[in-house]
Amino acid sequence: MSFNVVILHSAKLDLKELRDYLIARFSRSVWLDTSQNLKKTMLMLAVSPQAGSVPDEIEMLNLSEYRQVLCGMNRIIYEIRQDVVFIHAVVDVRRDMVSLLTRRLLRVDR
Repeated sequence: MSFNVVILHSAKLDLKELRDYLIARFSRSVWLDTSQNLKKTMLMLAVSPQAGSVPDEIEMLNLSEYRQVLCGMNRIIYEIRQDVVFIHAVVDVRRDMVSLLTRRLLRVDR
């Protein structure tokens, strides 16, 4: 069974932020490599959405329908609903996930 993958607005903003950061700090080619790897990983979710694990920070909130896959130095946080995979966030693995989730769940601006 193939799942539909939907990248939510919040994840699109994460990708733009990641793009800007990588281009400014490293190079356009680093961004292009990272972008290709992220796309491959997201396409894999269309076939194997259960491949990811429930992040500890999310499990503490009893939100087990949310999962993550790692792609390089990034976490792709997603939710599976019926035959759709919703990508909620693309964040650096070193980022404080609890603060990020709190801001997003409470819709607090940075």
